[in-house]
Amino acid sequence: MTVRLQLQSHAQSAHRGTRWLEFGFLLFGLVAVDCYIWVNVDESLSQAYDSWSLSRQMAAPPATHEAVKLNPSDLIGRIEVPRLGLTATIREGVDDSVLRKAVGHMPSSALPGTAGNVAFAAHRDTLFQKLRDIRKNDSIRVETPESTFEYAVESTKIVNPSDVSVLDFGKGDQLLTLITCYPFNYIGSAPNRFIVRARQINVTARTPHSHQNETGS
Repeated sequence: MTVRLQLQSHAQSAHRGTRWLEFGFLLFGLVAVDCYIWVNVDESLSQAYDSWSLSRQMAAPPATHEAVKLNPSDLIGRIEVPRLGLTATIREGVDDSVLRKAVGHMPSSALPGTAGNVAFAAHRDTLFQKLRDIRKNDSIRVETPESTFEYAVESTKIVNPSDVSVLDFGKGDQLLTLITCYPFNYIGSAPNRFIVRARQINVTARTPHSHQNETGS
């Protein structure tokens, strides 16, 4: 009788332990889903606000061009890859607070419209997810309140995170480099980086005259 009671007690304890384990997994899953939804909603709202803000800046008469020092998270413009349906706003910096909501501009790199190598980074599972399908000669557009810059993709490659040669450029080059983690479907912290290299092929500056045509005034 005593043995039977002990066995029943062990069975009940094991059952309770299993139930608590199941509850723990369920709670973890709900929290993970909730976090995923919140991150995506936060990103979508930020992108919508940035796009609205950028459109207002572009609707105003263009300012006189002069060198401006950007502060962290300042809105720079918008990047588009028309064939992929990729469009996202760009902010200054590449820390977590920026990359959660926008494509980030590497502060050490050039800005659109200046000689050098313009470098943008974003997460592989959000704003740069569609880069997995990018091809040579694809068009990339970068819009700022002053101008629209068009680039043509020259190459893609996979490198390790410490390879800073992807930011190199030659004298007079006007390059664009897009950086995201790789592989795209990797779970956890991805070990490599996917690099897109493009070269500027055209620039269209906004003028007071073009502003009048756009607004119909």
